[in-house]
Amino acid sequence: MRTADDYLARLKGLARNVHYQGELVQRDHPDILPGIRVISETFNVDDPELKGLATATSHLSGARINRFCHIHRTTDDLLAKQRLTRILCRRTGGCIQRCMGVDALNALSVVTKLAEDATGVPYHARFNAYLRYFQDNDLVGNAAQTDVKGDRSKRPFEQEDPDLYLRVVERRADGIVVRGAKAHNTVGPYADEIIVLPTRLMTPADTDWSVAFAVPADAPGVHLFVRCTHARPREVLKAPAAEYGASDSLTVFDDVFVPWDRVFLCGETAFAGQLAALFATYHRHSYTGCKAAVSDIMTGAAALVAEYNGVAKAPHVRDKLAELIAVGELVFAAGLAASVTAQPATSGTMVPDIVYTNVGRYHAGVNVMREFETVIDLAGGLPATLPPEREWLDPVSARFLDKYIKRNPAVSAENQHRLFRFLSDALCSSTSGVMQVAGIHGGGSPIMERIAITGLYDLEQRKADVRRLAGITS
Repeated sequence: MRTADDYLARLKGLARNVHYQGELVQRDHPDILPGIRVISETFNVDDPELKGLATATSHLSGARINRFCHIHRTTDDLLAKQRLTRILCRRTGGCIQRCMGVDALNALSVVTKLAEDATGVPYHARFNAYLRYFQDNDLVGNAAQTDVKGDRSKRPFEQEDPDLYLRVVERRADGIVVRGAKAHNTVGPYADEIIVLPTRLMTPADTDWSVAFAVPADAPGVHLFVRCTHARPREVLKAPAAEYGASDSLTVFDDVFVPWDRVFLCGETAFAGQLAALFATYHRHSYTGCKAAVSDIMTGAAALVAEYNGVAKAPHVRDKLAELIAVGELVFAAGLAASVTAQPATSGTMVPDIVYTNVGRYHAGVNVMREFETVIDLAGGLPATLPPEREWLDPVSARFLDKYIKRNPAVSAENQHRLFRFLSDALCSSTSGVMQVAGIHGGGSPIMERIAITGLYDLEQRKADVRRLAGITS
């Protein structure tokens, strides 16, 4: 297994194909480093708090591997992944990001077996060979699923520009050539591998768009157009939260060659939709760990600012904290339920219960803005109007600012300042805006969870229960 230093060294050796602020940049650009620091936390596998969670035994090699490279073979694997995600997200104050790769791998492990059994094409054999490479090298994967989609009222084959969904443009004896773009690719600029999945159900006319594969992140023809998010730089009041961040990319595939041994689906439209849906299931299950951790942080911020403001014992504050706790624990509990009721696929991979998974992700999505509203309500307006840190570096200014930032006399001016600097980043920065949008749409917006819930919940049996209870026999 790699260390964080090994990971960074490999990134520095990749070809320069990251576009940022109008320039081609190295992957260790200062604005990208905060996201790299987040991923680096996943390599601390010998941390005592992570014992029994951070590593697993590969079902392919029998070797000890990073949990984020593992295929879930038991319900305990799913539980460990969820608990590990919650702990790591608490540490970084937000998404741990490496879930993108492991969720894609697990979905592929299921669907490639189904596709191979149905077609005879050795998709599962190819995938297992790739998985062994991925595990042996402890790689970080980016799941590139969402197409730019063009006209949303039209299917892939109906688009005026066929490249608005990623597609196969050439089939050769040694592989395929693909063209298109994938959007919203968290971890894109600091991933080792890009794992491409279909984005939706496909019809028989969508053959060229029904494709799944993996390429190195610096493969010829791959261009990553990057957006970075991180806390405002600190000069004196250094804090762990200010060191972390995230980057994502619009990933363009400009006639990229993919050898056959890295192609996991090519034209089998019936399996494209299954793969898209199954990745969503695994990723929403990861959210039950990730989003529960974000709720933990928001609850802690709400409780601490209430204490610093001197209102911690007010009944309405206790009620607000109870609401925050209830949502976070409900989301996590749904993930636990999805784990323990998981069922094995034909590949031996455990699939979390889809209804429980979507119920958890749904409650996370519809409550995220309420969580921000609660913290804003308790914090007041200061996170939005806090003077810049540099004002505190001037002794004359600091004399006034220390005096007038005070609230609870038991809390020092410096700690008041530190908390509100944290709250300003959490509530009023670019990081805050991204967290809000990602909290609603990451892994699928609430409407997609509602569709999954109502589509799979056994309503006919529930109606039959009521007919029996009501004595209805016809």
